[in-house]
Amino acid sequence: MRKIHVIGIGAGDPDQLTLQAVRALRSTDVFFVLDKGEVKSDLTRLRRDLLDAHVPAGTYRVVEARDPERDRSAGGSAYSPAVGDWRSARAGIYERMISEELGADETGAFLVWGDPALYDSTLGILEEVLHKGAVAFEHDVIPGISSVSALVARHRTGLNRVARPVHITTGRRLAEGFPEGVDDVVVMLDAHQTFRQYADQDIDIYWGAYIGTPDEILASGPIAEAAPRIERLRAEARERKGWIMDTYLLRRNPDHT
Repeated sequence: MRKIHVIGIGAGDPDQLTLQAVRALRSTDVFFVLDKGEVKSDLTRLRRDLLDAHVPAGTYRVVEARDPERDRSAGGSAYSPAVGDWRSARAGIYERMISEELGADETGAFLVWGDPALYDSTLGILEEVLHKGAVAFEHDVIPGISSVSALVARHRTGLNRVARPVHITTGRRLAEGFPEGVDDVVVMLDAHQTFRQYADQDIDIYWGAYIGTPDEILASGPIAEAAPRIERLRAEARERKGWIMDTYLLRRNPDHT
């Protein structure tokens, strides 16, 4: 029976790998990597650097495939179907790589940024592959240090305050309104800097981009003061690299609950 590891590799720093993740890396014969194109080639390079740092050379091989394009213009009711189409296209690629590139008794692995359980599609896509029934495999999941954990560590703060909940959401959801009943909100996948619409409220922001990599950028402070600085840093970084991955924590003054 083929076996697949789904390995959380942290936010980008090779030192953030857990011992469990290193053991899984060293037991892998084939690493599957989706290439996101020249603009994001440094993401592929970071994965290869990680393997060079932790896995003996000559003990594995890397199989790459081009990541399918997703319709990022789809909004409103079209958003979920567009994501579903993209995931199904990925499932087809995963199925082909596993069936054609992984021997019957070999172990393969997908390296997942951050933690596989938090805003990542790999586990759902593998379930879709198994459901189709064309290829069989066992799989396990190795948790990783998420960008959320790395973000608050770099800002030397916590996710929640005493006896209070924390909410993790997306920029798309935040645009619909600040979640009720919480004062600490982590926002991921925000391409539109939605935090700006809360600049008139007593809220602090803890922001980070490319967390855990040599390109890491951090900024924090009251939104009204920090937002212009973050906008400038974000625009400069996107112009320089062609892409950006950022995450932030919004912390509202509890007097305003």
